[in-house]
Amino acid sequence: MNTPRPRGPGRPALTRTDGTPLRVLVVDDDPDLAEVLSGALRYEGWEVRTAGDGASAVTEARELLPDAVVLDVMLPDTDGFAVLRSLHSVRPDVCVLFLTARDGVEDRIAGITAGGDDYVTKPFSLEEVVARLRGLLRRAGMARQSEDGPRLTVGDLVMDEEAREVLRGGELVELSPTEFELLRFLMRNPRRVLSKAQILDRVWSYDFGGQAHVVELYISYLRRKVDAGRPPMIHTVRGAGYVLKPVAR
Repeated sequence: MNTPRPRGPGRPALTRTDGTPLRVLVVDDDPDLAEVLSGALRYEGWEVRTAGDGASAVTEARELLPDAVVLDVMLPDTDGFAVLRSLHSVRPDVCVLFLTARDGVEDRIAGITAGGDDYVTKPFSLEEVVARLRGLLRRAGMARQSEDGPRLTVGDLVMDEEAREVLRGGELVELSPTEFELLRFLMRNPRRVLSKAQILDRVWSYDFGGQAHVVELYISYLRRKVDAGRPPMIHTVRGAGYVLKPVAR
């Protein structure tokens, strides 16, 4: 699978019609695939939860009330079509994108007939999944594009993605392009520990191959600029990676 490029000016932020983050449920029994998918969707600024089987998918849907569901057809306890019927009882207008390893015409017809909105065959690119979800949500009238430019906010740290401007406590923080992309990835995943491999893959766009010193170096640069003279927001989790957290009050 290909990692999607960071969203630029030609790919504006998409939110719910009330301006809050879109809610997406990813249902797949492959935990690695679910993690990669959810990471790509969180990078869009969306609220994402995952489930590994049909029963937990319905439970998560009742709590999240998702706007969209990425749903694997084959699950350990049931199939995606049965899950879809249960999801529709919870959220009748939810958008559903089926994932399947089978690409026969009859399988596509079965998915659409069951009430799915679109169908992606494995293997797929993450960019394709994101693009299809954005299209589904816009066509369903469940999402709108940001008019004022996308902003990320974690505590007193604010990033204007289109203006490429960062403020900490109202004060401008000057960042290089790479520092900006690294901070954007951290801000899109607040309170979530990100490994060096994940950061390398998303920010530098290549697989982890012993280049951990690059991440360490740029984290140190960010700390000097974002945390200098202030309570720290960027934390090291020994043996795991880094996490961005708002300062406790």
